[in-house]
Amino acid sequence: MGLDKFLREEVQDYISQHQHYDITKILFTKSPFADITIQELAQQLKGKKTAEKKFPFLDVAGIVFPPNLNLEQASSQATADYKSKLFAGEHLLDLTSGFGIDAFWLGKGFSEITLVERNTELLNIVKHNWHILSSKKTHYINGSLEDFLKTNNQQYSMVYLDPARRDEHNRKKFLLEDLSPNLLEVKDEILQFTSRLVVKLSPLMDISMLITQLPEIKEIYIIAVKNEVKELLLVIEKAYKGEVDLTCVNLESTDSEFNFCYSELKQNVYGYSSSDKYLYLPNHAVLKSGAFNLLSQRFSLHKLDVNTHFYTSANLYQDFPGRVLEVQMVDAKAISKNEKYNIISKNYPLTPEQIKKKYKIKDGGKQYLIFTQAQGKKVILKSN
Repeated sequence: MGLDKFLREEVQDYISQHQHYDITKILFTKSPFADITIQELAQQLKGKKTAEKKFPFLDVAGIVFPPNLNLEQASSQATADYKSKLFAGEHLLDLTSGFGIDAFWLGKGFSEITLVERNTELLNIVKHNWHILSSKKTHYINGSLEDFLKTNNQQYSMVYLDPARRDEHNRKKFLLEDLSPNLLEVKDEILQFTSRLVVKLSPLMDISMLITQLPEIKEIYIIAVKNEVKELLLVIEKAYKGEVDLTCVNLESTDSEFNFCYSELKQNVYGYSSSDKYLYLPNHAVLKSGAFNLLSQRFSLHKLDVNTHFYTSANLYQDFPGRVLEVQMVDAKAISKNEKYNIISKNYPLTPEQIKKKYKIKDGGKQYLIFTQAQGKKVILKSN
C-alpha cells in the first residue's frame, strides 16, 4: 500500500470531513479518488475514529492507519502511557512492534529504539507515522523475530515482547507454549543480550502458573482500565531468583494502586461477618491477583462469605482499591416497584436481569442494590 496517496490535501480533507460518518454506508458508495478504493478510505476512517478514543495522540493530520485487526491488537494510549513511566534506559528493543503504540510510549524513557516487525506494510506505516510524531533515533528492521535472534550481536537496555495470542484459526491461546513466539523457548536467548525482558500477556493467563514456569519474574503488573483488566505485564530479569512483586492498577479511575509480594497471598482472612456500615468492592485488577485474604488483612476488613469477595467494616478507608458503599440491609418486601437501581449480583442464585424481572425494578439511578450472601445466608444490601 503506497502511503503518499493518503497524504494529498484533498484526501486528508475527505478523511477529516467523513470521520464521523457511518462507515458501513460509506462502503456502499463510490470512491471519489481514482487511485484509492472505497475500502482503503474506510480503513483510514475506521482508524481515525478508533484513534479518537483509544490513542488520541494519533488523531492528527497525516497519520496513516493499518487494517482493523492491527488497531484491535494495539495497546491503548492509557496502558502504554502507564508503562512508559515504569522503565528507562539507553536502548529499547521491541521484538513484536505491530502498530508501535507501546514502543512509542515506552521509548520516551530511552535514547534509542529498535523495532522488529515482519509485516512490511505495517512497518512502513509505523515509520511514516513516527517521522511525523517523533525525532527519536529509531532503527526499523523488517524481518521475523526468529531471524533477528539468529543474527543479533548487540546488547539492549530492555527488550519488549508482545507474543501473538491467537493461532492461524484466530482462536485464543492461554498457555505460554502456545504463544507465538513461545516465550519458554526464546526467553533464555533474549536474556543473552539484555538484562531485562518485559512481556505483555493476556489477562486471562494464570498468574501462579506464570511464576512457576518463569522463575526469573521480578514484577507483575495487572493493568485495568475503567475496571476492565486489559493485560498482564511481566518484568523478567536475568538470573533473578527473589520474591515476585505484584501491582494492581485501575487506570482512568480514582482507585489506589495495590502492591504486595506473591508470598503474602498465603495469609488467612481477617475474619467473616454480616454487613456493617461500609461495603467494600475490590476492583477487577485486585480480584485477578487473587489477593482475597490479603486485602482483608491489609485493611482490617471482614469478608461477607468464603465465596463472596465483598468486604465490610464500620470504618471508612479512603485508599481502598475499589468501590466503597455505605449500605444497609433491606428486606425484599421493602423494594418498591418501578424504582431505579444499579444492580449487583454476586454469589447469588439470580442474575441482575432475573432480579429486575422478579422485583419489577429498572436499571439506573444513583443507588445500588446488592444481592449476595453473608455467612451462608442470602442478603440484600441497599446503598444510602
